[in-house]
Amino acid sequence: MSDRKTPQTFNLDRLTTPIGVALLMTDDDGVLRALDWDDYEARMRDLLRLHYGAVTLRDGRAPAALRKALDGYFRGDLDRLGDVAWRVAGTPFQQKVWHALPKIRAGTTMSYGALAAKLHAPNAMRAVGHANGSNPISVVVPCHRLIGANGSLVKYGGGLERKRWLLRHEGVQL
Repeated sequence: MSDRKTPQTFNLDRLTTPIGVALLMTDDDGVLRALDWDDYEARMRDLLRLHYGAVTLRDGRAPAALRKALDGYFRGDLDRLGDVAWRVAGTPFQQKVWHALPKIRAGTTMSYGALAAKLHAPNAMRAVGHANGSNPISVVVPCHRLIGANGSLVKYGGGLERKRWLLRHEGVQL
């Protein structure tokens, strides 16, 4: 499923949110390929290179429907994330993890171990953590909903304060 062999060009747009400026990378079809935060742009570029190889970013407006869905989410319409078309390159296991994350309902969390068990790989907690940390599509592929077995927030690529905000925004009691 990886399209690493062909150099990729993505459009880069910015969206102001309550927790900072989001960087939106879309392909020529308007499909979201990455969402990260402007203060983590270097990490986002590294993830894009890791997943796609050679990547060029050019300024370009994200589709209105994508921007509207994200605005709706940040205004409280949590189901709007399901309206966003997204695609990423990654290993089969990463793909499995990333496609499982949106199935964790807004307002709930799951431990890395519980997700590993759900994926029929109960001993793969660390692999789930690694895949989660390599997720290039923050918020829409809700890696923030994974927490430690003891309920701790553990890592989040956009910073723990953003993770805390996103979980509270979705109704999780911390």
